[in-house]
Amino acid sequence: MGAATGRLRLGTRASPLARAQAELVRAALAGRHAGLEVELVFVRTTGDRLRGPLAPAGGKGLFVKEIEEALAEGHVDAGVHSMKDLPARLAPGLVIGAVPERVDPRDVLVGGAGGLAGLPEGARVGTASPRRRAQLLARRPDLEVVLLRGNVDTRLRKWRTGEVDALVLAAAGLARLGIVEPAARPLAVEEFLPAVGQGERAFLTAVGGDCNTALAAHATVADGQVSLRALVADPDGRRQLEDRGTAASSEAAVLGRTLAERLLAAGAAALIGR
Repeated sequence: MGAATGRLRLGTRASPLARAQAELVRAALAGRHAGLEVELVFVRTTGDRLRGPLAPAGGKGLFVKEIEEALAEGHVDAGVHSMKDLPARLAPGLVIGAVPERVDPRDVLVGGAGGLAGLPEGARVGTASPRRRAQLLARRPDLEVVLLRGNVDTRLRKWRTGEVDALVLAAAGLARLGIVEPAARPLAVEEFLPAVGQGERAFLTAVGGDCNTALAAHATVADGQVSLRALVADPDGRRQLEDRGTAASSEAAVLGRTLAERLLAAGAAALIGR
């Protein structure tokens, strides 16, 4: 355990999920550094203020820009983000300093006892994610995907009141908020690729996408080998490009760039509007 003293200010969004995630980081730091006071500083971002689609507002970095500015101006010492919200390229002078241990990366379907296949024809499914929208429509073109933003509790309330027939949410978000929803069923990674996280950023950077792009990737490590599966799609899921590969763990970044280059050569740039 370290013997650091003083104060460390962590910048974070103020949503319940952001607070829960930042509190996990605060507790981990405080537990490892006796005498260190870790303070959470809440920052309202552009993404928090917007109510409609994010892409028309610029897309990239809408949930991180103001926290980056607070860092540059010395108001906070570090920022805590959801990895999916980070743009492919960070602002000059900033680095990803640490990443907590990965939790469940899967999405869950809330509503629909038989999973995606069991949803009635024309069912209304709520999500604000282009990645989720594309994969939903690729598997079920008959679905009506409804733009649904807001906190997890807000989305669940809209589902319970019948505004939508089902939701797609992050399993990790429900777990971190302590929400146990009996109607939530995990979507297998093999069928529904999750958002890009710490293990897939070389792919994200090479493709040039962000959280407002319909792309997904999932990396796993076993026996010194990293396996990566990646997907790029148009917004309505009519066309999807997918690739996968395996390499030594030491070559993980090279593998990510290789898959990105292959997908770009196959036409991915047109799908994501590059």
